[in-house]
Amino acid sequence: MYVADSRAGSPKLSTSLEQGGPPSATASADGAARPCAGRRLTAVAPTVLALGAVSLITDVSSEMVTAVLPLYLVTGLGLSPLGFGLLDGVYNGFSALVRLAGGHLADRGGGRHKWVAGLGYGISALCKPLLLVAHTLTPIGLVLAADRTGKGLRTAPRDALISLSSTPETRGRAFGVHRAMDTAGALLGPLVAFLILRATVDGYDAVFTVSFCVAVTGVLVLVLFVPGGRAHSPAAGDGPRPTLRAALALLHRRDLRRLTVCALLLGLATVSDSFVYLLLQRRLGVPDRWFALLPLGTAAAFLLLAMPLGRLADKVGRWRIFLAGHAALLLAYALLLTSWHAAALPYAVLALHGGFYAATDGVLMAAASDSVPEELRSSGLAVVQTGQALARFACSLGFGAVWTVWGDRTALTASAVALAVCAAFSLTTLRPKGTA
Repeated sequence: MYVADSRAGSPKLSTSLEQGGPPSATASADGAARPCAGRRLTAVAPTVLALGAVSLITDVSSEMVTAVLPLYLVTGLGLSPLGFGLLDGVYNGFSALVRLAGGHLADRGGGRHKWVAGLGYGISALCKPLLLVAHTLTPIGLVLAADRTGKGLRTAPRDALISLSSTPETRGRAFGVHRAMDTAGALLGPLVAFLILRATVDGYDAVFTVSFCVAVTGVLVLVLFVPGGRAHSPAAGDGPRPTLRAALALLHRRDLRRLTVCALLLGLATVSDSFVYLLLQRRLGVPDRWFALLPLGTAAAFLLLAMPLGRLADKVGRWRIFLAGHAALLLAYALLLTSWHAAALPYAVLALHGGFYAATDGVLMAAASDSVPEELRSSGLAVVQTGQALARFACSLGFGAVWTVWGDRTALTASAVALAVCAAFSLTTLRPKGTA
């Protein structure tokens, strides 16, 4: 379970991740909802703000469940680390199977990104009450798979709407604003779950019920306030509709292929948030009732850093910020492996964890948007997201298995070494030639 779990119209345009700076303004991004000409470049399109509100509300709902689920499964239902790793892998990786489908449906439908995204939000909302009746591994796994199907359907169309509503020069900022609003929900969700657990007898059931009501609110906000339909899509012209073959041919683009490979490799070494929180709890002996508050530290750092790091990525090059985020994650792993037991340890680890998300989640989508034509924007972003999600699925399975057989320290040490190797490879691959 991860917190985040968020242009090449001309063949001459290269991704800004490679160039080390913002791409040329010759790329087209004339989405109908992006800031009007003449406005300050710092303006953020109303579509981005509306989608940010939807994500904020939805994340309150989803993070309520995410915050209590690890302890509910491991302590309440007695799952082993391997069993939890399997469920966690399903939770994070199953969406990969449908992200490409969601991206293609949005593009193929002539730019109906809003409605494909709305379908995904609706499916996830309906899954929340089903957790009330699922008490064993198999039904819980099926519910989580359905929930992630919804996430898989909505993520790429939503990010495509954000990129199409922004200019290339401000795309990092737009994703930063959206991720900050999204993370505000991630910050509130665990807090609400914590308060419910303290105030009720059947705490987990109450958390799942409230989570469902909040999720439905998010769907209503999307339907009522997010512009959508063919009129808002540059791909809704008279030209031929994008085909699946054209979507798959995006992998022939060198920039997008390199970016996808690096995201995949780094994802293979990215330990799930839930495992990070479980490791912290074991290191510090955090009481169960306080466990739901651990994600707040990650979310707070993400919230504070998403916008400034998005703006910085627009200025200094997205590849630098992207890799700096993984350096922060590597440092967090190192702190968990040391014998340091100071009171500042959880604050430092969670701050680095949130900084990692702030520097990578939206920045990666902004960079990928620069390498994908508008008519295939949703499909192109889905390609990158799918590679990353599948890698994290594999990491969750592997981490849980190694933890079960050799212990948590061995599992984290292996992940740290793998992350260092993959980051070094990505630095060589993504850094433009002649760049220090």
